[in-house]
Amino acid sequence: MGMTRLAVDIGGTFTDVVLERDGALHGTKVPTTPEAPQRGFLDGVLRLLRETGTAPAAIGSIIHGTTLATNALVERKGALTALITTRGFRDSLEIGYEARFDQYDIQLEKPEQLVPRHLRFTVEERLAADGRVLKPLDEAGLAALAPLLREAGVEAVAIGFLHAYANADHERRAGALLAG
Repeated sequence: MGMTRLAVDIGGTFTDVVLERDGALHGTKVPTTPEAPQRGFLDGVLRLLRETGTAPAAIGSIIHGTTLATNALVERKGALTALITTRGFRDSLEIGYEARFDQYDIQLEKPEQLVPRHLRFTVEERLAADGRVLKPLDEAGLAALAPLLREAGVEAVAIGFLHAYANADHERRAGALLAG
């Protein structure tokens, strides 16, 4: 007897569920419930388990995928988001890596930015590539951004400081200060 596996893919319109049991594939499709994706997920899984007479305990593994976040990004339907980054690096994401595009195409149209420039903010802080603090986080400067974020109607804030992969303390503190 082979392993029983379940795969669920939550798409923008439908949620697909496939069960592999004893080498055979069984599938179903249910409407996606974007306001509560877990509901469509569970509806599809329960329907397929019922249709195939499979007990939940028989499932050896579950594989899950979704395009909901990707679709929200592509369609620009996500929360109004601001970016807070290290002073001097406000436009780094927009500038990007030049070699990705044809640098000689003067007609090139880059994709619209996920965070428009007027919602990209900076704060004094700086870490070295090894995580050492070169300039401490300016907590007062960060606190001064809170009313600007509220005024702009921002619903989510991304914090991306230079070299945070080596030391996430400034990002954690900034998140805590803005949340609290």
